[in-house]
Amino acid sequence: MDKYKVTIGSTTKEYPAGTPYGVIMQDFEKQYEYPVVLVNVNGRLRELHKTLSADAVIEAITMKDNIGHKTYKRSLSLLFVKAMHHVIGKDKLEEVCLNFSAGDGFFYSVKGDVRITEELLSEVKAYMLSLVEEKVPIIKRSINTDEAIERFARHGMHDKEKLFRFRRVSKVNIYSIGDYEDYYYGFMTWHTGYLKYFELYPYENGVILQMPTQEEPFIVPPMNPSPKIFQVQLEAEKWAEKLGIECVGDLNEKIVNSESRFMIQVAEALQEGKIARIAETIAQRGNVKFVMIAGPSSSGKTTFSQRLSVQLYAHGLKPHCIAVDNYFVNRDQTPLDENGKKNYECLEAIDLTSFNQDMSRLLAGETVDIPVFNFVKGEREYKGNYLTMGEDDILVIEGIHALNDAMSYSLPLESKFKIYISALTQLNIDEHNRIPTTD
Repeated sequence: MDKYKVTIGSTTKEYPAGTPYGVIMQDFEKQYEYPVVLVNVNGRLRELHKTLSADAVIEAITMKDNIGHKTYKRSLSLLFVKAMHHVIGKDKLEEVCLNFSAGDGFFYSVKGDVRITEELLSEVKAYMLSLVEEKVPIIKRSINTDEAIERFARHGMHDKEKLFRFRRVSKVNIYSIGDYEDYYYGFMTWHTGYLKYFELYPYENGVILQMPTQEEPFIVPPMNPSPKIFQVQLEAEKWAEKLGIECVGDLNEKIVNSESRFMIQVAEALQEGKIARIAETIAQRGNVKFVMIAGPSSSGKTTFSQRLSVQLYAHGLKPHCIAVDNYFVNRDQTPLDENGKKNYECLEAIDLTSFNQDMSRLLAGETVDIPVFNFVKGEREYKGNYLTMGEDDILVIEGIHALNDAMSYSLPLESKFKIYISALTQLNIDEHNRIPTTD
């Protein structure tokens, strides 16, 4: 039998052709603090069930690595869905749908003749742990797309059936644990023995599968979902359901049926309605002089500020948009991060003194020359953008730190109205494959 050289770090060994990478990594597992869940073989990611077919330089991917952490979560989700089907039974369970992230876990909605209780989830958890103890292989098979469509139609997984009708490649990867099979978009662990760390909680008529963080792969943190974000995502799910767009396959159908324009119009109407209600709330409060808008980079803060300003005008106010970026310290004074690079996103990158002085003067009725930051020169410039606030004037201030009171420390709390915006994605590939918001 042929043998191939395998190099891991400074060690080189020979292994027979056809040896699974998982078996090879067992010889090196003591070198790693956390379990190895994938390997990088000659620059290409491989699952541990794949086998050696040439000389290889191997780099371990553990649960502590980003890709490894995602692999753990994806595999744990497969195990959870299988366990739900096993414990509840196909005659009572219609669907277990991964809706979105909730804190450090996933939120699943459950349809069928079933009530989610702590007792039920204790039974599900016990079954999951029994499979963890057995180290059941997670089998990967590649089948024809047409066969996948027929197979998932038979299983009643119509979201996957619909998804594959638009697939332009001829093969689909199917994963299975025992007799339960499913489609997953991404790599899986070699077997269920890796999936030790999780908790299950009933929440809002569904289930939260709580998982370890990437930073601490062996510790499951307490469940701590953000109620406001959860409700916004749940609302978006319900609207998607009303529009008949619950997954990517539904979206594809709308597009090929020339319904995308109407879909966009409805989305815009919903967004504009929300903005109008926010403007109405601000106007009714009466004492708001500073609307503070924060959100991640590229979340649409500037566009949102302009749309909100139009609605504020419609309610009799005179809004003025101010970008916190115009109060950056000059580039040569920008703080450095731990790598010695300029950190434009920290609070100290803003000239807080100048910002607070200008805002306080405006609140007192004085006239202020609002600066403009020249991103080419890396310095603030004053070009005669004078502003004076009257009784109906209101400032719409946007920046990533706008909700931090340390940024606007001199302004009265009662004069601020805070808004957080983010492009949260609730549309998933199918009922078990989510699209992370970061993607």
